[in-house]
Parts: sequence; structure tokens; C-alpha cells
Amino acid sequence: MASFAAELPIRTDRLVLRPLEPADAPDVTRLVNDYSVAGNLSRVPFPYRDGLALEWIAATRTQIEAGSGCHLAITQGGALVGCVGLTLRQNGPAELGYWVGRKFWRQGIAREAASALCAWGERVLGLTEVEASALTDNEASHAVLRAIGFEPAGQGAEPFLSRNRNMPVVFFRRRAAAAAKDVAQPAAKPILLVVACALVDVEGRVLLAQRPEGKSMAGLWEFPGGKLVEGETPEAALIRELREELGIETREACLSPLFFASHAYEKFHLLMPLYVCRKWEGRVTPHEGQALAWVRPQKLADYPMPPADIPLVALLRDFL
Repeated sequence: MASFAAELPIRTDRLVLRPLEPADAPDVTRLVNDYSVAGNLSRVPFPYRDGLALEWIAATRTQIEAGSGCHLAITQGGALVGCVGLTLRQNGPAELGYWVGRKFWRQGIAREAASALCAWGERVLGLTEVEASALTDNEASHAVLRAIGFEPAGQGAEPFLSRNRNMPVVFFRRRAAAAAKDVAQPAAKPILLVVACALVDVEGRVLLAQRPEGKSMAGLWEFPGGKLVEGETPEAALIRELREELGIETREACLSPLFFASHAYEKFHLLMPLYVCRKWEGRVTPHEGQALAWVRPQKLADYPMPPADIPLVALLRDFL
């Protein structure tokens, strides 16, 4: 494959994805020499000794010139915040990898960078399929991959240098539109827009409500909220739902949007923004026969939830 250096850098609304330079080595070493980062990467040793970054950067530049790989610095405002790359194979799909320094988490950077690189690969390199993998408990990375069009494609194990052992992973696959054009597509499902709230009390606990008998998914725990009615904003709907479900009053200024869930159910596709609220008036009281539980963030995963809510748990736990 010929060099594609002339097609770089890649620019997004907030980021510039550019070839790595030797001058980036100190920033790469500083950001990746953090077990919370390196521990999620299969090919990065920990500790990350001085000199490894320079060797790796030289290799990435050789790959770009040879057309065998495209590993780039993720920069924001000129500063390196992470890396994203495609490993190209002569036989088989390309492989996506990425990491972002811990201080830059929860800003949508990995999603924006990975999405841009995959789209670039499809447009410039003609890629029809891209694979990726993530540790089975790395729900934040699962959410990133799903958000940019990857679908789960099985489970397995991979050697992780940072952990010095094999670790269980989930494999993901994304097919380009051009590759999928001859595949029969199911009829589009209606979009159901609902809104949810993570109520956080003075002890840092989060309120969960259990769906009562007679409702779909009865017995599962969820964040309070509900459907929007025609003409409502998400904030107005959430204020109304909290009043009707729990007997409390809050204001739009007390609601902060955090994350959103996008999940395909059998008969509809759910889109659900999640807000956090720490200030309200009144006593939280179940008005619809639901059980309530105030849960420590680290215990949220112990409560069975609807599929759409599950990816939000790890994100919310890390945020709180």
C-alpha cells in the first residue's frame, strides 16, 4: 500500500490528528505511564520506561511512509492528549486502537478521534471493515465503540503486556456503508426519546428506582425519569417526571447533562440523555408503587438494570 502521508493531518471540530514527532516523546511517556491508561492497552508495557516512546514514534512514521499503519497523535489546542491508530493488514480487517490521558477522560475525545480516523480510513484507504477489542470490564471503551458504529463480535483473550498475562476481551467490528450496501437492512425502528436523572444526595449516593410489576422489564432498577410529551424539552420533562414519580421539585438550573444512552430494543430505538441533580425540594417519596434505593456509586453495578442503562453505570461511577 502506498504512503498516505499527504492525506494527513485529520481535523475535527475540536481535535487535530497528526503524525507523531520525536518531540512528542515526553508527553507520550508522561500520559501513558499511568496504570489506569496502560492497564487497558494490550501492547503497552508498564512501567513505560524512558526511550520506548521515541522507538515507537519512529516506528509509526515508518509505517505511515510504507502505508502499513496510521498511528497519530490526538492534539487539542496544540497539546497532545492521547493517540489513535489503525493497524493495516494485507489479509483481514484493519485494527483500531486508541488511548487518552486520564486528565482528559469524560470529554468525548476518544469517541471524536476514533470516529474521525475510521471515517478517514474508509474514505481515503477504502477500508470496508475495522476491528477493535476492549477488556470485558472496560465499559467506557465499549460505549465509545458502540457510539461510532462498532458492534460486538464475540469474546476471547489477548495477552496484555501491562498485566503480564492473558486477559478476557470483547471483540468489536464496524462495517463501512459501502461494504454493507448489498446487505438487506431491517426496517428503521421508531426513535423513543426519554430522559433520566441521577439524583445524588449529600452522602454521594445515587437514587435507583425499581420497575414495578405490570411494567415491561419489571424488577429491573433504573434512573428516575420518563418519556417526553410533544413540545417538551428534556429538562421540562425531567422536572415533571421527578414531581410525578417522587414528589420533589427542582429547577432547570439544577440539572446538568452528563451522558446519553443509545440502545436498540426489539421494537424501538431508545435515546436517553442522563442528567445529574444534587439540589431539589421536598422528600423523595415513591408515588408509582416503585421501590427506591440510595446506592453508593461503586455498588451501582450490583443492581440489575435495563440494557440501555448499563453503559451509563461505569461512566457515572467514574464521574462521581
